[in-house]
Amino acid sequence: MAQSAFFIPAVNLMGEGCLETAVQSLGGYGYRRALIVTDSWLEKAGVAARVAGLLEQAGIGAEIFAGAQPNPTIGNVEAGLARLRAADCDCVVSLGGGSPHDCAKGIALVAANGGSIADYEGVDRSAKPQLPLVAINTTAGTASEMTRFCIITDESRHIKMAIVDRHVTPLLSVNDPLLMLAKPPALTAATGMDALTHAVEAYVSTAATPITDACALKAVTMIAANLRQAVADGQNVAAREAMAYAQFLAGMAFNNASLGYVHAMAHQLGGFYNLPHGVCNAVLLPHVEAFNASVASERLADVAAAMGVAESGADSAANAQRCLEAIRRLAADVGIPRGLVDLGVKEADIPTLAANALKDACGLTNPRRADQADIEGIFRAAL
Repeated sequence: MAQSAFFIPAVNLMGEGCLETAVQSLGGYGYRRALIVTDSWLEKAGVAARVAGLLEQAGIGAEIFAGAQPNPTIGNVEAGLARLRAADCDCVVSLGGGSPHDCAKGIALVAANGGSIADYEGVDRSAKPQLPLVAINTTAGTASEMTRFCIITDESRHIKMAIVDRHVTPLLSVNDPLLMLAKPPALTAATGMDALTHAVEAYVSTAATPITDACALKAVTMIAANLRQAVADGQNVAAREAMAYAQFLAGMAFNNASLGYVHAMAHQLGGFYNLPHGVCNAVLLPHVEAFNASVASERLADVAAAMGVAESGADSAANAQRCLEAIRRLAADVGIPRGLVDLGVKEADIPTLAANALKDACGLTNPRRADQADIEGIFRAAL
């Protein structure tokens, strides 16, 4: 087995009420002023002000930047960086789901390394760690609160840049399920399917290890058992907490085993059409894994077992097909659109989408190599 590394924040707090514990602990870190990076919804809902108040009680000043839009852009990063410098902040607190976390990572990385966030597209392009980042999660899906992945949209090129850099790993991650109760069913479904995609892609990845395998399969089991309930009853704290653990486990898996063509392709849909990332992943997942099945049937059969749908005594190819069927059923049950046409994707754009997907760093660990025609075929199958 080749050498491997395992990246994770130094401290990770989980469970009901851990937000207060996390902010209280920050008082001993010696920070003066934090930039809270969040979105307009969490600002309007008063959640950002609540976190700012907790920080001030811990002796840390706070400046709120609510400019992280869905699929955060280079412009969002630059605006946040300007606010950070004007307020003389020495640390960053991200509050929200994947979009605020990724925006905050971009701000913190450029603040420490200079230049533009576009300079860091690719793998480990930075010279030194970002400003200290504390990531407070409010959704159960992206795992951006604990990963070394940062996805930023380049508005001029209409693509999502994949920045995979050990230096964007947060210092502290916080997963308090009480912050997730207000999330609507559609967002719960999209983020939950995003987490499932992380787990499956990490499990079939060419960079998988025994550690990532264990995390991925446990995540699959917990998502299959809890996502429907979390979508149906958003106030169910037990289901929310289970999904928080599941998405974190999936994050541990893909943060170290990386991903595959689902994400490489979904990034293009998000950048080109400004579509929700989790929904794109959910639609593409069974189609990409159908492409991978010829080389990864045993792995997909393991996923089927983790989802509780494998048939004892059946061969791996048959159970791999049960895996794909179970993924489709779960997506349908939580209200994911059936195909990309429902999202406004146009067949005429597929050649451009496929060409850009083949340049995405996430595709490097897909278990089966694809060419332009292959990726175009997967996109068409997903229409």
